[in-house]
Amino acid sequence: MLGGSPITMPGTDRSAVRRRGRLASLRHGSRGEAILFLLLVGPNLLLFGLFTYWPMIYSGYLSLVRWDLVSPTKTWVGLDNYQYLATNSGFREIMMNTLVFTLGGVGGSLLLGLGIALLLNQPLRGRDGARAVVFAPTLLSGAAISIVWVYMFDPRFGLIAKMLSTFDIRSPVWLNDPNWAMPAVIIVYIWKNLGFAAVIYLAGLQGIPKDLYEAAKVDGAGVFERFRSVTVPMLSPINFFLVVTSILNTFQAFDIISVMTEGGPVNSTSTLIYYVYREGFVNFNVGRASAASLVLFVIMLVITLAQLRYSERRVHYA
Repeated sequence: MLGGSPITMPGTDRSAVRRRGRLASLRHGSRGEAILFLLLVGPNLLLFGLFTYWPMIYSGYLSLVRWDLVSPTKTWVGLDNYQYLATNSGFREIMMNTLVFTLGGVGGSLLLGLGIALLLNQPLRGRDGARAVVFAPTLLSGAAISIVWVYMFDPRFGLIAKMLSTFDIRSPVWLNDPNWAMPAVIIVYIWKNLGFAAVIYLAGLQGIPKDLYEAAKVDGAGVFERFRSVTVPMLSPINFFLVVTSILNTFQAFDIISVMTEGGPVNSTSTLIYYVYREGFVNFNVGRASAASLVLFVIMLVITLAQLRYSERRVHYA
């Protein structure tokens, strides 16, 4: 202490200055990274909100009004559109059609896809060519496939009628009979999406370590036991992925139904997504179509969350 004032060491001042300089550079660097992040991500977030969240919000508003898509004014009706859907017997039939189509399409695609994958996983001659043939329908347009199958389902001159006639079986009137129209649509949907499930299952089968099968065989496990104790658990991530994507795809399947049956006969093949289209762009009842689309969104959200919850307990990733 000299003259009553403390003595400051020169090194202390320099270290404090360096520390403040580092803090300032860190703040400047963080600000620069934040600006760079906004520049890179901002356009994507803007487009995502513009084409995803805003249509959803606006659809929620439209579900509370009555509008014919042409009139300049919209009449506020509150929850009347939802009340109509909840009490209308025709909408309940459409919900049941959606359930049947989903169960049939998803179940058939996954079961047959797994069977074909197990077959193509064997050392067979021409296996690569068979894989390409199985996967090819997935790449084709659903509308084009539907046109071909309409002719195949023809009860007089179609290929299926010719094949059945060799066994003296009369072909059903597939697309004009309410009892056969839905099975016909499900058959076409399975045929189109079968290859995707088969290829994904095949990739999963080829990723299973051979040591597990060898160990199970040493323990005396037969073919069925090896499939149940090794293949099924190891394919659980594949099953989860295919179930989620297949269910969401069946809820959005529109082209096949539109081309083959247009929801008929007598609404026997009209599903929820086709009902939204028909109410909005055929009957020009935008409010009711928007309400049905939000019902579809809620159903898909609940199914996805339930499957994610299920996967936490049942899906094995190792």
